[in-house]
Amino acid sequence: MSETHSSDPVSNPPSDPVPDSPDAAPQRARRRPADLARGTEIIREHLKTLPQTPGVYRMLAGDGAVLYVGKARNLKRRVTNYTQVAKLPVRLQRMVSETETMEFVNTHTEVEALLLESNLIKRLMPRYNVLLRDDKTFPHIMITKDHDYPQLTKHRGARGRDADYFGPFASAGAVNRTITALQRAFLLRNCADTVFAARSRPCLQYQIKRCTAPCVGRVTPAEYQAQVGLARAFLSGKSRDIQTEFVAKMTEASDAMDFEAAARYRDRIRALTAIQAHQDINVEGVVEDADVVAAHAEGGVTCVQVFFFRGGRNYGNRAYFPSHDKAAETEEVLAAFIAQFYENKAAPPLVLVSHALPELDLLTEALSLRAGHKVELTEPKRGEKRRIVEHALTNAREGHGRRLAESSSQARLLEGVAGVFGLDSPPERVEVYDNSHIQGAHAIGAMIVAGPEGFIKNAYRKFNIRSEAAAGDDFAMMREVLTRRFGRALKEDPERTLGTWPDLVLIDGGVGQLNVALEVFAELGIDDVTLVGIAKGPDRDAGREHFLMENRPPFQMEMRDPVLYFLQRLRDEAHRFAIGTHRAKRTKAISKSPIDEIAGIGPSRKKALLHHFGSGAAVARAGLADLESVEGINRTVAKKIYDHFHPDG
Repeated sequence: MSETHSSDPVSNPPSDPVPDSPDAAPQRARRRPADLARGTEIIREHLKTLPQTPGVYRMLAGDGAVLYVGKARNLKRRVTNYTQVAKLPVRLQRMVSETETMEFVNTHTEVEALLLESNLIKRLMPRYNVLLRDDKTFPHIMITKDHDYPQLTKHRGARGRDADYFGPFASAGAVNRTITALQRAFLLRNCADTVFAARSRPCLQYQIKRCTAPCVGRVTPAEYQAQVGLARAFLSGKSRDIQTEFVAKMTEASDAMDFEAAARYRDRIRALTAIQAHQDINVEGVVEDADVVAAHAEGGVTCVQVFFFRGGRNYGNRAYFPSHDKAAETEEVLAAFIAQFYENKAAPPLVLVSHALPELDLLTEALSLRAGHKVELTEPKRGEKRRIVEHALTNAREGHGRRLAESSSQARLLEGVAGVFGLDSPPERVEVYDNSHIQGAHAIGAMIVAGPEGFIKNAYRKFNIRSEAAAGDDFAMMREVLTRRFGRALKEDPERTLGTWPDLVLIDGGVGQLNVALEVFAELGIDDVTLVGIAKGPDRDAGREHFLMENRPPFQMEMRDPVLYFLQRLRDEAHRFAIGTHRAKRTKAISKSPIDEIAGIGPSRKKALLHHFGSGAAVARAGLADLESVEGINRTVAKKIYDHFHPDG
């Protein structure tokens, strides 16, 4: 996209703040009329130089935080609206009063402006926009095309390999179930190419009839490619044709008294049926690839359900709860959601929605431009497609109800926490800290976060313990973690306006860990955050924990107290996150090769060395002449490798 810049370029935006929403953020002081008048005057000053062209505008607060990102067909006309404060809702009046400056980007078309707007919203997370906070990369099924015997596997992320990709699937579990069934039906390998090349006999997958062992020549390339073709056809929506073909072959084998072959086809038919068993609604009205996006809003909370259909089959669904102002209309929220949802993924040819969207033609054109093919964005009024949308709406209503019920329950539990620990009000943010290591090796500190909506997983943090002296010393590890966490918080958010400061900190540990935390807070001058230690009870029994606080004797809670269960759940989540992070670090260290430590040895040379010698240890033992014989390793590189492993010559 070609752009001209009338202010700061997008490539150099202000430092990205940690966002909050108007409803989730701490209550700010009520803006005086003078603030509103001042913000209006700032906007008027920018109007003097604004062109009447399409573009994107950003409203910034005094500390550089991005308040709002918007797009316009006519920048001057659109921004002028913000100077007519009497016509603005309270939310936008508040935004105008906080505005200290504005930045603009000119675009060639309004479609380009819409694409840029959704990109900036996802990157900058402005406080007053509708925000899709929990978007993730969806898993796909990948069948490779760059090998004589293609691999069937799960894939996430960029599509850098020459392969066919089928999806998206709503969850990794759905992908794993489908891959298992496809292996049973089409007997395709799922092993990595390196494993495939190193096999000398069939693996367990062959023994349990999920692979034809192409690695050792048990199937010809032509036979294997035929099975790959069937798998591709099945994933492309031709499942009925393939099942009909398998039924015919099963009948033919049975008539020929070849009952073993007939049983194999029977098992393959069952595997294909197992995939379809997870498709819980009839989708006869959708024969092409399509997404169904439905929204239900009530009480200032919106649940958006997205269903994925590929080849007429249901690949699952996922619920989203975008952050937005309580006064926002459902149609406005849904349109903003769709623009951000497809910002990093291509929309299918058909997207069915539950509401009539504002600027539908513009959004349709933007999705088509981004996807590289025509996208139809429509709200069906009747027929089979409307029935599918109604099914998605039902799921959105139920998801909305569950979220409100969970929020209500969570709010009562947080009120109980406030009562137990003597807080003035229920905590908006609770942080829990734990450490994990094995005799000091691969030491990790972990922080999990919870609030009125439950666990805030995108706020979790891990801390690789940097001090060698601290590794293995639980007290020193806790000191390092807390010093780094709150030292950075004091630097980045000293005024505590970004919603990243906790009201309550729980430490998994006894008196020693609590004293360390109190010392760190005293050194940093933090005296308004409540600290609580959770010490395991006798024999480490759950329910007999002691709670430790400054200037208060240790105490226990009633065994069946719901607040106790809630605190145990927080502690257990911190423990799970710490252990999982530690194991991942340990696994990575185990798989690390000594070749990785040699400067100038990239993936290609590493692969060549390992293929030639078989292991990193064998490379370390190799002589100069042996190293030079490896493809891609010249004398200079061979000398560098040899010297690395033989520093004394």
